[in-house]
Amino acid sequence: MLLSACSSRNAPAPVVTLSEAKSFKQFKELGNAAEYQVEKGDTLFSIAWYSGNDYKDLARINKLSAPYAIYPGQVLKLKESNKSVRKNVTKPTGKTSKIKANQPVDRPKKQAYGESKTVQKSTTDTQKSPKPVSSGSDFPPQVTEWIWPAKGKVIGQFSLSEQGNKGIDIANSPGTPILASAVGKVVYTGNALRGFGNLIIIKHTDAYLTAYAHNRKILVKEQDWVRPGQQIAEMGSSGTSQTMLHFEIRYKGKSVDPLRFLPNQP
Repeated sequence: MLLSACSSRNAPAPVVTLSEAKSFKQFKELGNAAEYQVEKGDTLFSIAWYSGNDYKDLARINKLSAPYAIYPGQVLKLKESNKSVRKNVTKPTGKTSKIKANQPVDRPKKQAYGESKTVQKSTTDTQKSPKPVSSGSDFPPQVTEWIWPAKGKVIGQFSLSEQGNKGIDIANSPGTPILASAVGKVVYTGNALRGFGNLIIIKHTDAYLTAYAHNRKILVKEQDWVRPGQQIAEMGSSGTSQTMLHFEIRYKGKSVDPLRFLPNQP
């Protein structure tokens, strides 16, 4: 569900519930699109999530700076057109009235989509994790290894229905280690997405993202590189009534069944 930003200055920022894909039919073909025309209620983060991108990459490509204000009708580039263009991001210009529809969701002004109060210092292993090397991209061309993100009982299966579960749910005791399912870069940490509690999103290739929700404690920060099996969080019940991990895999912005990728459960 995506709630449009209100005109009142004191109105709360829009809330994005990632699991309800029905409200994001406009994102259906984003995985293959080169551009996207902003609609009312969109946020830079929601556009990035459903197009399989890092919101910071979209900000850089489109020369947006914090608080990343976008406006209906604005056309955003979703793919890098000139890889020599780097940094020096500036706010978009023009007389069009902007709505700050993509400011940090329910966050203090000093927080720009990442580093929520729940985020802890990176582990030593995280800091030492080598950055993957591949030609033309920071990310490897494909995921060579998938592992289970946590031990426990699968209590929720993936569903293709519009309102169905967009991942799997794994139940275990509080504090159970949550592990990175593949090598990648942390592109989001926070608790601003209603219904997901403390959430981590990792980008693995130019096409694959994983999400880890309901954590008790987050052990990594945005831009950290992680390896398969590295602990990134502790299982908890934030944003839900039961201790569990909600785990999603997205391919070019579209939800896919994690069980198609994970090995036999340990």
